[in-house]
Amino acid sequence: MSKHEFQTEVTQLLDLMIHSLYSNKEIFLRELISNASDALDKLNYLSISDDKYKDLKYESKIQITTDKEAKTLTISDTGIGMSKDDLVKNLGTIAKSGTKSFVEKLSGDAKKDSSLIGQFGVGFYAAFMVASKVEVQSKKATAKSAHSWISEGGGEYEIKESNKEEHGTSITLYLKEDEVEFLESFRIQSIIEKYSNHIPFPIFLEKEEKTEDDKTEISNDQINKASALWRVNKTEIKPEEYNDFYKSLSHDSEDPTLYIHTKAEGKIEYSTLFYIPKTAPMDMFRVDYQSGIKLYVKRVFITDDDKELLPTYLRFVRGIIDVEDLPLNVSRELLQQNVILSSVKKASVKKVLSELKKLKNKDFEAYKKFYSVFGRVLKEGIMGEFENRDLLLDLLLFKSSSRDELIDLEQYKEAMGEDQKEIYYITGESANMLKNSPLIEGFNEKGIEVLILDEEVDSIVIPNIGQYKEIPLVAANSANVGDSDTDTKALDEKFAEILVKMKEELKDEVKDVKISTRLKKSPACLVYDKEDPDFAMQQMLKQMGQGDLPPVKPILEINADHEIFTKIEDKKDFVALNNVSHILLDLAKLSEGMKLEDGADFADRVNKLLTGSL
Repeated sequence: MSKHEFQTEVTQLLDLMIHSLYSNKEIFLRELISNASDALDKLNYLSISDDKYKDLKYESKIQITTDKEAKTLTISDTGIGMSKDDLVKNLGTIAKSGTKSFVEKLSGDAKKDSSLIGQFGVGFYAAFMVASKVEVQSKKATAKSAHSWISEGGGEYEIKESNKEEHGTSITLYLKEDEVEFLESFRIQSIIEKYSNHIPFPIFLEKEEKTEDDKTEISNDQINKASALWRVNKTEIKPEEYNDFYKSLSHDSEDPTLYIHTKAEGKIEYSTLFYIPKTAPMDMFRVDYQSGIKLYVKRVFITDDDKELLPTYLRFVRGIIDVEDLPLNVSRELLQQNVILSSVKKASVKKVLSELKKLKNKDFEAYKKFYSVFGRVLKEGIMGEFENRDLLLDLLLFKSSSRDELIDLEQYKEAMGEDQKEIYYITGESANMLKNSPLIEGFNEKGIEVLILDEEVDSIVIPNIGQYKEIPLVAANSANVGDSDTDTKALDEKFAEILVKMKEELKDEVKDVKISTRLKKSPACLVYDKEDPDFAMQQMLKQMGQGDLPPVKPILEINADHEIFTKIEDKKDFVALNNVSHILLDLAKLSEGMKLEDGADFADRVNKLLTGSL
């Protein structure tokens, strides 16, 4: 026998579970059944792909046994099993990366945290919500020895040799005094029906039954359908069955926003069942995110860690792909090159995007909730998706300078005036700041709508759209945008001296100083040459590790109608202009969300200007 200490994060997790986490304790059984099903999936795959396991004789099943006198509940499977090292790795540590951030995300909110725990693959520890002690006996398939893992949920566990003869795993829960309800057959059966009815392996429950002459008989009945739901005809499935299967598949506690069930026949035969969650998977923005799609071939599980089954911008989708025409022993390495699977992926992406568009058209309020969670991820698809680009563009929603509600590109197009030839947008960190930006004063005066883009990813993604239905998308802060047909020659001549002196004074900070045709109230604004990244894009590039790019100088546009410049021109007060130039540049930076590099210098210049005006 050897004693081991839990990894720190496991200890924290156990403490949360035992003392404060779940109000819905019955989920522990769902998690243990799910683990047993995974173990059977893995062995079934090895039995057809690895010669070492091909002669193994076994029946794929899950067995539940109760002992009311001992107050124990045992869940056994005939799956792959675990070695001593596996027990330490799988039950003594949280093997997945980001464990610290995971534990920090646990809030104590039972509904929210039950989803997180299942998603992170640590559902086994839920057993300690109802058990004062847990014993795991396991024997790895084809191994000679078996081992037991025992813990009372404190800071340590012990491992010793076991006399278990058959391969697989048995988990025995020594239930707490107030948790004996989970020994009742009807209670167990109701939980299985609720969460695990469509686990694709039979679940048996051994129970005691009284006969008419008051004798006790032991029966062992199958208590789940054990049908692969995705292969059942859609007309035979109730909405609640779809939702319950989703919860067992995703470990989520909420119903999905949408389920998409497809059965394709013909040249390529396959079944898919996809779900769109209501809440984001906790690892959605991690590089090492877990794929939400399980691949089966003729109902035999192949893999759940292939990120190529759907594109990365659909990584929030959960579900099943079951293909008929792949060889059962197809290697995971060959999956990415498989022509059949490529066709299934192509059709699946189109189907998911089409169903999302249907949701948008049929129930816009529900779609807005979906988009608030997953819209940012959808935008990533613009960068690499060509075949379904139009579908993706139709799914995007935007804030607007002239409306309070979100709109799509088609709505923007329909509202365009006859003379408007471009779709205008502005990017930045704050929607409120962007709506009040000097850059769109001219647009507002003319009643031209501007799309307000306040997410970090927008500055990279939106310029890649290029055009929508042959209408160009143009940034409002591009130097060539505005009243391009307005002749500024007279103003350039009138304010020539001011422009020259401002250019000289600001030559280290700006590329040029020009008369603006877009400003109506503000004295100045910053714009950028067409080929230069604007401030929002520069910030995004820095976050992507490209902070060593050469600095980009903006162009300062000034409003020749503003009182500041008319007074300077009338009085020829070019001494004051030096101070004013720097102050206006700094104010233009602030209006764009920039931080001033020298706040003290700005304050000093403002103080001098105020003093001179008194």
